[in-house]
Amino acid sequence: MTDTLTTKPDGTTDAARPGSRGVTITLARLRDFALVPPIIAIIVLGSILYPAFRTQATFTDLLSTMAWIALLVVAESLILITGRMDLSLESTVGLAPGIAAWLTLPTGINHGLHLVPGFWAVPIALAVGALVGLINGFLIVRLRINAFIVTLGMLITLRGVLTGISHGQTFFGLSGSQMYLGSASWFGLPASIWVVLIIFAVGIFVLAKTRVGRSLYAIGGNVDAARAAGIRTDRVVWTVLIIAGLLAALAGIIESGNLASVTSNLGSGRIFDVFAAAVIGGVSLNGGKGSLFGAFTGVLLLNLIFKVLTFAGVPNQWFDFLNGAVILVVLMGQRIVGGRTDV
Repeated sequence: MTDTLTTKPDGTTDAARPGSRGVTITLARLRDFALVPPIIAIIVLGSILYPAFRTQATFTDLLSTMAWIALLVVAESLILITGRMDLSLESTVGLAPGIAAWLTLPTGINHGLHLVPGFWAVPIALAVGALVGLINGFLIVRLRINAFIVTLGMLITLRGVLTGISHGQTFFGLSGSQMYLGSASWFGLPASIWVVLIIFAVGIFVLAKTRVGRSLYAIGGNVDAARAAGIRTDRVVWTVLIIAGLLAALAGIIESGNLASVTSNLGSGRIFDVFAAAVIGGVSLNGGKGSLFGAFTGVLLLNLIFKVLTFAGVPNQWFDFLNGAVILVVLMGQRIVGGRTDV
């Protein structure tokens, strides 16, 4: 008599012997919470060293500042779980609000065309994000081109389009609708924080409790087995890429609203922060493993570290080095504790 194999939310498979499933689920939950102790330790340390760190204003500013990056982490994590990656998200962040501003700003203001009223800015930006995801999906899913190469090419292309339409300048004087999510407050907190929390909550629920979420893990774990099980793998991956494009556009709307402008390099270089947060949060680059809760703790941990370092007077020029160092330390810790790493 053979054992029945079951697929867990992290994409791994174990024999369903009495008691074994409960143990593996518990271990998966522990991995999701692995960064909680370091987060608490950094908060405590920062509060002890710098009294101003423990104020509500500091944490509100922290969450508001990381909001758009957190949305990119959600987008990238969903793609990584399916076994793909998307480097073009950082360029979508700039291009989506850039095209919205280009089409809605009055003629003469940073080369604005004023083709449509300002209230169309947000729908236009979201449509641009969805279109980028659609094109990525066509190239990756339909033409079977390597996702890394496709999205690297898209990153460069989209950045070039934004530079071209803006002439390398900054769009300012944005419409009220485009600035709303980055500047408004709901119930005493910036609207961007609420948006991020809602999206993370929905994403966590979908991945953990729905058939769609299980399909993502199945595809990332073994795409052939997922296809044999009746999952429409191409459709699911294509849909995830479009959703990621929408989330990147939303991130751009929030950040441009916060800055009250769209620079020609908006989002440039930030994809490395996104991958760092996802990886240290337990999302595997090989696909099929990870959770959005873990990804959230990853982006929160990195931003807390940078916030403490800012209070300590460390120059921003060192932050890229520290980003890489944090990733290496976490990976070494995973290797020592677990005996191996799946990233």
